[in-house]
Amino acid sequence: MRSGEPGFGIYVHWPFCASKCPYCDFNSHVRPNGVDQPRFARALVGELDHFAARTPGRTVSSIFFGGGTPSLMRPETVETVLAAIAKNWSLTSDVEVTLEANPSSADAANFTAYRAAGVNRLSLGVQALNDRDLKRLGRLHDVAEALEAIDLARRTFSRMSFDMIYARPDQTVAEWRDELNAAIDLAADHLSVYQLTIEQETRFADLHAAGKLILPDEDLAADLWEATREVLDAAGMPAYETSNHARPGAECRHNLVYWRYGEYVGVGAGAHGRIVEKGERRATATEKNPEKWLRLVEAHGTGLVDDEVLTREEQGDEYLLMGLRLTEGIDLDRWEDISGRVLDPARLADLEAHGMVEQVLDGNRRRVRVTRDGAAVLDAVVADLAA
Repeated sequence: MRSGEPGFGIYVHWPFCASKCPYCDFNSHVRPNGVDQPRFARALVGELDHFAARTPGRTVSSIFFGGGTPSLMRPETVETVLAAIAKNWSLTSDVEVTLEANPSSADAANFTAYRAAGVNRLSLGVQALNDRDLKRLGRLHDVAEALEAIDLARRTFSRMSFDMIYARPDQTVAEWRDELNAAIDLAADHLSVYQLTIEQETRFADLHAAGKLILPDEDLAADLWEATREVLDAAGMPAYETSNHARPGAECRHNLVYWRYGEYVGVGAGAHGRIVEKGERRATATEKNPEKWLRLVEAHGTGLVDDEVLTREEQGDEYLLMGLRLTEGIDLDRWEDISGRVLDPARLADLEAHGMVEQVLDGNRRRVRVTRDGAAVLDAVVADLAA
Protein backbone atom coordinates (compact mmCIF):
# COMPACT_ATOMS: atom_id res chain seq x y z
CA MET A 1 0.00 0.00 0.00
CA ARG A 2 1.44 3.36 -1.02
CA SER A 3 1.89 6.08 1.57
CA GLY A 4 -1.23 8.20 2.05
CA GLU A 5 -3.67 5.66 0.59
CA PRO A 6 -6.56 4.60 2.84
CA GLY A 7 -6.28 0.87 2.26
CA PHE A 8 -9.05 -1.71 2.81
CA GLY A 9 -9.81 -2.93 6.31
CA ILE A 10 -11.81 -5.54 8.17
CA TYR A 11 -13.31 -4.71 11.57
CA VAL A 12 -14.41 -7.61 13.80
CA HIS A 13 -16.56 -6.68 16.81
CA TRP A 14 -16.49 -8.90 19.89
CA PRO A 15 -19.24 -7.40 22.05
CA PHE A 16 -18.55 -9.14 25.35
CA CYS A 17 -16.86 -7.81 28.51
CA ALA A 18 -16.13 -9.22 31.95
CA SER A 19 -17.77 -6.10 33.41
CA LYS A 20 -19.24 -2.85 32.10
CA CYS A 21 -17.05 0.20 32.77
CA PRO A 22 -19.11 3.08 34.20
CA TYR A 23 -17.96 5.55 31.51
CA CYS A 24 -18.46 3.24 28.50
CA ASP A 25 -21.29 3.62 25.98
CA PHE A 26 -19.85 1.14 23.46
CA ASN A 27 -21.88 -1.84 22.33
CA SER A 28 -20.60 -4.18 25.04
CA HIS A 29 -22.42 -6.80 27.06
CA VAL A 30 -21.68 -8.90 30.14
CA ARG A 31 -22.58 -12.59 29.98
CA PRO A 32 -21.78 -14.17 33.39
CA ASN A 33 -22.53 -17.66 32.05
CA GLY A 34 -20.16 -17.23 29.13
CA VAL A 35 -20.86 -17.47 25.40
CA ASP A 36 -20.82 -20.25 22.85
CA GLN A 37 -17.60 -19.22 21.13
CA PRO A 38 -17.63 -21.87 18.37
CA ARG A 39 -21.15 -20.76 17.43
CA PHE A 40 -20.19 -17.07 17.37
CA ALA A 41 -17.05 -17.91 15.38
CA ARG A 42 -19.16 -19.69 12.75
CA ALA A 43 -21.44 -16.66 12.56
CA LEU A 44 -18.51 -14.29 12.09
CA VAL A 45 -17.21 -16.51 9.30
CA GLY A 46 -20.66 -16.49 7.70
CA GLU A 47 -20.91 -12.71 7.80
CA LEU A 48 -17.40 -12.40 6.36
CA ASP A 49 -18.48 -14.67 3.50
CA HIS A 50 -21.45 -12.36 2.87
CA PHE A 51 -19.30 -9.25 2.60
CA ALA A 52 -16.59 -10.99 0.58
CA ALA A 53 -19.15 -11.65 -2.15
CA ARG A 54 -19.91 -7.91 -2.20
CA THR A 55 -16.29 -6.70 -2.21
CA PRO A 56 -14.44 -8.90 -4.69
CA GLY A 57 -10.87 -8.17 -5.69
CA ARG A 58 -9.97 -6.14 -2.60
CA THR A 59 -6.65 -6.54 -0.80
CA VAL A 60 -6.86 -6.33 2.98
CA SER A 61 -4.25 -4.06 4.57
CA SER A 62 -5.57 -4.08 8.13
CA ILE A 63 -7.70 -6.20 10.44
CA PHE A 64 -8.93 -4.95 13.81
CA PHE A 65 -10.55 -6.96 16.60
CA GLY A 66 -12.45 -4.40 18.69
CA GLY A 67 -15.07 -4.54 21.37
CA GLY A 68 -16.12 -5.12 24.01
CA THR A 69 -13.09 -7.07 25.08
CA PRO A 70 -11.62 -9.11 22.22
CA SER A 71 -9.02 -10.59 24.58
CA LEU A 72 -11.92 -12.64 25.97
CA MET A 73 -11.89 -14.47 22.63
CA ARG A 74 -10.18 -17.82 22.69
CA PRO A 75 -7.09 -17.89 20.47
CA GLU A 76 -8.74 -20.55 18.30
CA THR A 77 -11.69 -18.17 17.73
CA VAL A 78 -9.29 -15.48 16.52
CA GLU A 79 -7.51 -18.02 14.33
CA THR A 80 -10.81 -19.14 12.77
CA VAL A 81 -11.75 -15.56 11.90
CA LEU A 82 -8.34 -14.76 10.43
CA ALA A 83 -8.42 -17.93 8.34
CA ALA A 84 -11.82 -16.88 6.93
CA ILE A 85 -10.48 -13.44 6.02
CA ALA A 86 -7.45 -14.96 4.28
CA LYS A 87 -9.76 -17.34 2.39
CA ASN A 88 -12.02 -14.57 1.15
CA TRP A 89 -9.57 -11.78 0.31
CA SER A 90 -5.91 -11.38 -0.56
CA LEU A 91 -3.77 -9.77 2.15
CA THR A 92 -0.91 -7.31 1.88
CA SER A 93 2.47 -8.76 2.81
CA ASP A 94 2.59 -6.51 5.88
CA VAL A 95 -1.08 -6.69 6.87
CA GLU A 96 -1.66 -5.13 10.28
CA VAL A 97 -3.67 -7.35 12.65
CA THR A 98 -4.65 -5.55 15.87
CA LEU A 99 -6.43 -7.01 18.87
CA GLU A 100 -7.72 -4.93 21.79
CA ALA A 101 -6.94 -6.40 25.19
CA ASN A 102 -7.43 -5.67 28.86
CA PRO A 103 -4.34 -5.95 31.06
CA SER A 104 -5.65 -8.65 33.38
CA SER A 105 -3.43 -11.62 34.09
CA ALA A 106 -5.86 -14.02 32.43
CA ASP A 107 -5.83 -12.02 29.17
CA ALA A 108 -2.04 -11.66 29.17
CA ALA A 109 -1.65 -15.43 29.40
CA ASN A 110 -3.10 -15.73 25.91
CA PHE A 111 -0.78 -13.19 24.25
CA THR A 112 1.59 -15.82 22.87
CA ALA A 113 -1.32 -17.81 21.45
CA TYR A 114 -2.79 -14.70 19.78
CA ARG A 115 0.59 -14.02 18.19
CA ALA A 116 0.70 -17.58 16.86
CA ALA A 117 -2.82 -17.11 15.45
CA GLY A 118 -1.67 -14.11 13.40
CA VAL A 119 -2.12 -11.03 15.60
CA ASN A 120 0.89 -8.71 15.23
CA ARG A 121 -0.28 -5.58 17.07
CA LEU A 122 -1.85 -5.30 20.52
CA SER A 123 -3.86 -2.37 21.87
CA LEU A 124 -4.09 -2.41 25.66
CA GLY A 125 -6.84 -0.66 27.61
CA VAL A 126 -4.64 0.66 30.43
CA GLN A 127 -6.51 4.00 30.95
CA ALA A 128 -4.56 5.16 34.04
CA LEU A 129 -1.28 4.51 35.82
CA ASN A 130 -2.48 4.91 39.39
CA ASP A 131 -4.66 2.50 41.31
CA ARG A 132 -6.98 5.17 42.73
CA ASP A 133 -8.17 6.23 39.28
CA LEU A 134 -8.25 2.70 37.88
CA LYS A 135 -10.69 1.83 40.66
CA ARG A 136 -12.76 4.95 39.96
CA LEU A 137 -12.89 4.05 36.25
CA GLY A 138 -14.20 0.60 37.11
CA ARG A 139 -11.20 -1.21 35.65
CA LEU A 140 -10.58 -4.79 36.78
CA HIS A 141 -6.78 -4.47 36.71
CA ASP A 142 -4.37 -2.56 38.92
CA VAL A 143 -1.15 -0.80 37.93
CA ALA A 144 1.00 -3.85 38.68
CA GLU A 145 -1.07 -5.98 36.28
CA ALA A 146 -0.95 -3.24 33.65
CA LEU A 147 2.84 -3.02 33.84
CA GLU A 148 3.14 -6.80 33.60
CA ALA A 149 0.82 -6.91 30.57
CA ILE A 150 2.69 -4.06 28.84
CA ASP A 151 6.01 -5.80 29.35
CA LEU A 152 4.65 -9.09 28.00
CA ALA A 153 3.03 -7.34 25.03
CA ARG A 154 6.28 -5.62 24.09
CA ARG A 155 8.11 -8.93 24.22
CA THR A 156 5.41 -10.79 22.26
CA PHE A 157 4.22 -8.44 19.50
CA SER A 158 6.15 -6.42 16.95
CA ARG A 159 3.86 -3.43 17.63
CA MET A 160 1.94 -2.34 20.70
CA SER A 161 -0.14 0.62 21.87
CA PHE A 162 -2.19 1.45 24.91
CA ASP A 163 -5.00 3.82 25.83
CA MET A 164 -4.97 6.51 28.49
CA ILE A 165 -7.83 8.68 29.76
CA TYR A 166 -7.37 12.24 31.05
CA ALA A 167 -9.66 14.89 32.61
CA ARG A 168 -10.40 12.45 35.41
CA PRO A 169 -11.88 13.64 38.73
CA ASP A 170 -9.37 15.55 40.89
CA GLN A 171 -6.63 15.27 38.24
CA THR A 172 -4.00 18.01 38.12
CA VAL A 173 -1.83 19.05 35.17
CA ALA A 174 1.35 18.18 37.07
CA GLU A 175 0.09 14.68 37.88
CA TRP A 176 -0.95 14.15 34.26
CA ARG A 177 2.45 15.24 32.95
CA ASP A 178 4.15 12.73 35.25
CA GLU A 179 1.76 10.00 34.17
CA LEU A 180 2.32 10.77 30.49
CA ASN A 181 6.09 10.66 30.91
CA ALA A 182 5.76 7.25 32.53
CA ALA A 183 3.48 6.11 29.69
CA ILE A 184 5.99 7.24 27.06
CA ASP A 185 8.68 5.05 28.56
CA LEU A 186 6.30 2.08 28.52
CA ALA A 187 4.52 2.49 25.19
CA ALA A 188 7.53 2.62 22.85
CA ASP A 189 5.87 4.07 19.76
CA HIS A 190 2.08 4.64 20.03
CA LEU A 191 -0.39 6.07 22.56
CA SER A 192 -4.12 6.75 22.32
CA VAL A 193 -5.16 9.51 24.72
CA TYR A 194 -8.83 10.31 25.27
CA GLN A 195 -10.62 12.93 27.33
CA LEU A 196 -13.11 11.50 29.81
CA THR A 197 -16.57 12.61 28.75
CA ILE A 198 -20.00 11.88 30.18
CA GLU A 199 -21.95 9.62 27.81
CA GLN A 200 -25.68 9.12 28.06
CA GLU A 201 -27.07 5.92 29.60
CA THR A 202 -23.89 5.14 31.52
CA ARG A 203 -23.30 4.84 35.25
CA PHE A 204 -21.13 7.96 35.12
CA ALA A 205 -24.02 9.89 33.54
CA ASP A 206 -26.23 8.97 36.53
CA LEU A 207 -23.52 9.93 39.03
CA HIS A 208 -22.80 13.20 37.21
CA ALA A 209 -26.49 14.13 37.14
CA ALA A 210 -26.71 13.45 40.87
CA GLY A 211 -23.70 15.67 41.57
CA LYS A 212 -21.64 12.70 42.76
CA LEU A 213 -19.11 12.84 39.92
CA ILE A 214 -17.28 16.12 39.24
CA LEU A 215 -15.02 16.37 36.20
CA PRO A 216 -12.44 19.11 35.55
CA ASP A 217 -13.96 22.31 34.18
CA GLU A 218 -13.41 23.40 30.57
CA ASP A 219 -10.33 25.48 31.34
CA LEU A 220 -8.59 22.67 33.22
CA ALA A 221 -9.58 20.16 30.54
CA ALA A 222 -8.02 22.46 27.93
CA ASP A 223 -4.84 22.73 30.03
CA LEU A 224 -4.69 18.93 30.27
CA TRP A 225 -5.13 18.65 26.49
CA GLU A 226 -2.36 21.19 25.92
CA ALA A 227 -0.08 19.34 28.34
CA THR A 228 -0.73 16.13 26.40
CA ARG A 229 0.40 17.75 23.15
CA GLU A 230 3.47 19.37 24.73
CA VAL A 231 4.74 16.25 26.52
CA LEU A 232 4.18 13.86 23.63
CA ASP A 233 5.52 16.29 21.01
CA ALA A 234 8.71 16.68 23.04
CA ALA A 235 9.05 12.90 23.22
CA GLY A 236 8.87 12.52 19.44
CA MET A 237 5.31 11.16 19.50
CA PRO A 238 3.26 13.95 17.91
CA ALA A 239 -0.47 13.71 17.36
CA TYR A 240 -1.25 12.30 13.93
CA GLU A 241 -4.96 12.36 14.82
CA THR A 242 -6.98 14.18 17.46
CA SER A 243 -6.51 11.50 20.13
CA ASN A 244 -3.66 9.41 18.75
CA HIS A 245 0.09 9.91 19.01
CA ALA A 246 2.87 7.92 17.39
CA ARG A 247 6.46 7.96 16.34
CA PRO A 248 6.70 8.42 12.54
CA GLY A 249 5.76 5.14 10.84
CA ALA A 250 4.05 3.66 13.91
CA GLU A 251 0.57 5.05 13.20
CA CYS A 252 -2.35 2.63 13.48
CA ARG A 253 -2.98 1.66 9.85
CA HIS A 254 -6.47 0.41 10.52
CA ASN A 255 -7.69 3.67 12.00
CA LEU A 256 -6.09 5.51 9.08
CA VAL A 257 -8.50 3.56 6.85
CA TYR A 258 -11.36 5.28 8.69
CA TRP A 259 -9.87 8.75 8.84
CA ARG A 260 -8.71 8.70 5.20
CA TYR A 261 -12.19 7.57 4.24
CA GLY A 262 -11.27 4.19 2.86
CA GLU A 263 -13.42 1.09 2.60
CA TYR A 264 -13.89 -1.29 5.50
CA VAL A 265 -16.08 -4.27 6.24
CA GLY A 266 -17.61 -4.47 9.71
CA VAL A 267 -18.75 -7.83 11.10
CA GLY A 268 -20.08 -8.87 14.48
CA ALA A 269 -22.86 -7.47 16.66
CA GLY A 270 -23.09 -3.68 16.33
CA ALA A 271 -20.33 -3.33 13.72
CA HIS A 272 -20.37 -0.54 11.14
CA GLY A 273 -18.85 -0.57 7.66
CA ARG A 274 -18.33 1.51 4.54
CA ILE A 275 -18.07 -0.37 1.26
CA VAL A 276 -18.30 0.54 -2.42
CA GLU A 277 -20.60 -1.75 -4.37
CA LYS A 278 -21.48 -1.27 -8.03
CA GLY A 279 -20.01 2.23 -7.89
CA GLU A 280 -22.08 3.28 -4.86
CA ARG A 281 -20.69 3.89 -1.38
CA ARG A 282 -22.82 2.17 1.23
CA ALA A 283 -23.09 2.52 5.01
CA THR A 284 -23.69 -0.78 6.81
CA ALA A 285 -24.56 -1.57 10.41
CA THR A 286 -25.41 -4.81 12.15
CA GLU A 287 -27.81 -5.70 14.94
CA LYS A 288 -26.40 -4.61 18.32
CA ASN A 289 -27.79 -7.36 20.53
CA PRO A 290 -25.31 -10.27 20.29
CA GLU A 291 -27.83 -13.11 20.53
CA LYS A 292 -30.25 -11.48 18.08
CA TRP A 293 -27.33 -10.80 15.71
CA LEU A 294 -26.34 -14.45 15.99
CA ARG A 295 -29.84 -15.66 15.07
CA LEU A 296 -30.01 -13.26 12.12
CA VAL A 297 -26.69 -14.48 10.71
CA GLU A 298 -27.68 -18.11 11.13
CA ALA A 299 -30.98 -17.45 9.35
CA HIS A 300 -29.88 -14.99 6.64
CA GLY A 301 -26.07 -15.06 6.41
CA THR A 302 -25.74 -11.58 7.89
CA GLY A 303 -26.94 -9.55 10.86
CA LEU A 304 -27.36 -6.34 8.86
CA VAL A 305 -30.03 -3.89 10.02
CA ASP A 306 -28.82 -0.92 7.93
CA ASP A 307 -27.42 -1.05 4.39
CA GLU A 308 -27.91 2.32 2.72
CA VAL A 309 -26.46 4.19 -0.22
CA LEU A 310 -24.80 7.45 0.86
CA THR A 311 -25.47 10.60 -1.14
CA ARG A 312 -22.51 12.59 -2.40
CA GLU A 313 -23.27 15.28 0.17
CA GLU A 314 -23.28 12.70 2.98
CA GLN A 315 -19.99 11.27 1.73
CA GLY A 316 -18.42 14.72 1.59
CA ASP A 317 -19.53 15.48 5.14
CA GLU A 318 -18.16 12.16 6.40
CA TYR A 319 -14.80 12.67 4.70
CA LEU A 320 -14.61 16.18 6.15
CA LEU A 321 -15.51 14.98 9.65
CA MET A 322 -13.04 12.09 9.57
CA GLY A 323 -10.22 13.63 7.57
CA LEU A 324 -9.90 16.84 9.57
CA ARG A 325 -9.20 14.73 12.66
CA LEU A 326 -5.87 13.90 11.01
CA THR A 327 -2.87 16.21 11.32
CA GLU A 328 -2.37 15.73 7.56
CA GLY A 329 -5.91 17.00 6.91
CA ILE A 330 -7.98 16.30 3.80
CA ASP A 331 -7.17 16.21 0.10
CA LEU A 332 -9.25 19.12 -1.14
CA ASP A 333 -9.47 17.82 -4.70
CA ARG A 334 -10.65 14.43 -3.45
CA TRP A 335 -13.26 16.11 -1.24
CA GLU A 336 -14.59 17.98 -4.26
CA ASP A 337 -14.68 14.75 -6.31
CA ILE A 338 -16.53 12.92 -3.53
CA SER A 339 -19.01 15.62 -2.61
CA GLY A 340 -19.55 17.34 -5.95
CA ARG A 341 -19.15 20.65 -4.13
CA VAL A 342 -16.53 23.32 -3.57
CA LEU A 343 -15.67 24.48 -0.06
CA ASP A 344 -17.01 27.98 0.46
CA PRO A 345 -13.96 30.23 -0.18
CA ALA A 346 -15.26 32.86 2.23
CA ARG A 347 -15.66 30.39 5.10
CA LEU A 348 -12.25 28.89 4.38
CA ALA A 349 -10.62 32.33 4.27
CA ASP A 350 -12.31 33.34 7.53
CA LEU A 351 -11.10 30.21 9.31
CA GLU A 352 -7.59 30.80 7.94
CA ALA A 353 -7.64 34.40 9.11
CA HIS A 354 -8.55 33.24 12.62
CA GLY A 355 -5.75 30.66 12.62
CA MET A 356 -8.06 27.65 12.70
CA VAL A 357 -7.08 25.98 9.39
CA GLU A 358 -4.35 26.22 6.78
CA GLN A 359 -4.02 25.24 3.13
CA VAL A 360 -0.87 23.46 1.98
CA LEU A 361 0.44 21.87 -1.18
CA ASP A 362 1.36 18.17 -1.03
CA GLY A 363 3.12 17.66 -4.33
CA ASN A 364 0.48 18.83 -6.78
CA ARG A 365 -2.41 18.11 -4.40
CA ARG A 366 -4.13 20.76 -2.31
CA ARG A 367 -4.71 19.92 1.33
CA VAL A 368 -6.68 21.61 4.12
CA ARG A 369 -5.76 20.84 7.71
CA VAL A 370 -6.61 22.26 11.11
CA THR A 371 -3.99 24.12 13.07
CA ARG A 372 -3.14 23.38 16.69
CA ASP A 373 -5.66 26.03 17.75
CA GLY A 374 -8.24 24.59 15.37
CA ALA A 375 -7.72 21.08 16.72
CA ALA A 376 -8.80 22.29 20.16
CA VAL A 377 -12.22 23.29 18.73
CA LEU A 378 -12.41 20.74 15.93
CA ASP A 379 -16.16 20.15 16.03
CA ALA A 380 -16.84 23.86 15.50
CA VAL A 381 -14.38 24.05 12.60
CA VAL A 382 -15.95 21.03 10.87
CA ALA A 383 -19.46 22.41 11.39
CA ASP A 384 -18.43 25.75 9.87
CA LEU A 385 -16.84 24.19 6.78
CA ALA A 386 -19.69 21.73 6.24
CA ALA A 387 -22.43 24.38 6.49
